[in-house]
Amino acid sequence: MTTATQQLSGGASGTSNATRWIQLVVGVICMIATANIQYAWTLFVPEIQGTFGWARAEIQIAFTIFVLVQTWLAPIEGYFIDKLGPRLMVAFGAVFIGFAWYINSQATTLMGFYVGAALGGVGVGSIYATCINNALKWFPDRRGLAVGLTAGGYGAGSAATILPIAAMIESSGFQETFLFFGILQGSLAFIAAWFLRSPAKGEVKASAKLVQATRDYTLKEALNTKLFWLMFFMFICVVTGGMMAVAQLGVIAQDLGVKEFEVDLHFFVMAALPLALMLDRIMNGISRPLFGWISDNIGREKTMVIAFTLEGFGIIALGYFGHNPWAFLILSGVVFLAWGEVYSLFSALAGDAFGTKHIGKIYGVLYTAKGIGALFVPVGNLMMEATGTWSTVLYTVACMDLTAAILAIVALRPLLKKHVEFSADLLKKENAASGGATAHA
Repeated sequence: MTTATQQLSGGASGTSNATRWIQLVVGVICMIATANIQYAWTLFVPEIQGTFGWARAEIQIAFTIFVLVQTWLAPIEGYFIDKLGPRLMVAFGAVFIGFAWYINSQATTLMGFYVGAALGGVGVGSIYATCINNALKWFPDRRGLAVGLTAGGYGAGSAATILPIAAMIESSGFQETFLFFGILQGSLAFIAAWFLRSPAKGEVKASAKLVQATRDYTLKEALNTKLFWLMFFMFICVVTGGMMAVAQLGVIAQDLGVKEFEVDLHFFVMAALPLALMLDRIMNGISRPLFGWISDNIGREKTMVIAFTLEGFGIIALGYFGHNPWAFLILSGVVFLAWGEVYSLFSALAGDAFGTKHIGKIYGVLYTAKGIGALFVPVGNLMMEATGTWSTVLYTVACMDLTAAILAIVALRPLLKKHVEFSADLLKKENAASGGATAHA
């Protein structure tokens, strides 16, 4: 098999190997500090609705705005990552996430929450794109694992704070909770930012296991490939179901009648929804490095088939058995386990296919698929109200997951192989042309 750009394959020293793991840990810390803006939002929605009396769909527009801004600005953020480096970008994002939650703590109108969501999207997008970009550059030989651990920090980062946030909302109200955790999380990310840096040339080595392109593509070149747009479509298909679950799990639990069910495990008792949220965040965090590591060893396409199929059938089962509290807990965990890996698999695959020199811009555009998936969050509410059941919504997104699983094996695999072969031939021609021009001069 061909490997990624060989200029990177100079053996990493013990010092640089330790350095890249330190960089990975710092990136994970930054991701943990940003996670609650997305993953704890579902706890705030019922409280906002109860306080102001707005329709649920109107409140959830804030979530959609957040995701749209976070994702659709990613190409611009990718440009500034390459230009300014990781430190300034993460510090910039930290200021924005703190300010976003401060605005939420003071908001008394829907527009106030919409503004807070937009600023939060800028902050989280800056940090998320930077840390993923940095992981891809430091670990060309273990991209799946590295971006999985980094994205896992975002997916599982809220697990430790779900219960404190829920408790503080109960005791002090959602406004005070927004303020306290905004200051805490923004400060943590700001401090961590100053420990980040990009790798110097020759500090990292390439993979010898995976099919990877031998050439660095520009954004324009990547956008001109069929492979990019196939990845983009598959990303949309898979991310939609997970986005729906993230934003609506609390609402779904309430409508299914399991929200207040007391789970008694003898050594502790907890309501079904907070327990489900905590478990789901853990499963979501485990998913990203787990499937990333698997993909480093068996390939991205095969891993996608396994994960996407599992998510599709998990969502179908949730729609069918979700009225049972225990089934709700287990199946929501399965859905999050199978969904979280999209953020490690697609970013690693982008690095494999297009190189890392311009990966900030390329993955930035690919990541906008998440924004398109977010558009379906309020649509899910409308579908539920029109049909009277969440099953219609869940079965729809399950079909999208299974479609992506089929495409991974019947379309993505052969297209990636052809793309890598073409990249190798193109690089040879470019090197020959460059060598000929030098000799002539």
